Amino acid sequence: MSESIELIIREAVPDDAAALLAFMDETARQTDFLFLETEERDISVEEEQEHLAELFESASNCLFVALDGGRMIGAASVHSSDEQKIHHIGDVGIVVHEEFWGIGLGTVLMEELIAWSEENGILKRLQLQVQERNIRARNLYEKVGFRLEGVMERGVFIDGEYLPVCLMSRLIGNI
Repeated sequence: MSESIELIIREAVPDDAAALLAFMDETARQTDFLFLETEERDISVEEEQEHLAELFESASNCLFVALDGGRMIGAASVHSSDEQKIHHIGDVGIVVHEEFWGIGLGTVLMEELIAWSEENGILKRLQLQVQERNIRARNLYEKVGFRLEGVMERGVFIDGEYLPVCLMSRLIGNI
């Protein structure tokens, strides 16, 4: 990695579909902390374009991408249900390319998601799941205000072993 990066963070648009799919495939091979395997993301560029168009127009869902000189290096999302009773809950996901681990990119992406969630007026709770052994990610989430709510034993199955998953959340605004 170069000494400095030309960081741009923005909402994803349909034209990002091919780059996003390639990014997700690449990062899925870099770590086993992600919950989906590469082969489980069987989606065409056209389908991803449609998905990104829907996200971009949504008031309660978003996907931010981090770019370095046009190269995708990170992505972070909030997804809420259309079900009225749980529409106020946003599920958070974040992925950073391994070349950019440890430089604060994850923090910047999480802060962007939190700010977006606070401004949209719909979301009142952000939540996520993270493997218990992913200490770096857990520390990041705690740093930006997420709290541990519980541990789901046998929450993920990797390389023949069941591993625990932490359930974490951060409340948004006042009720």
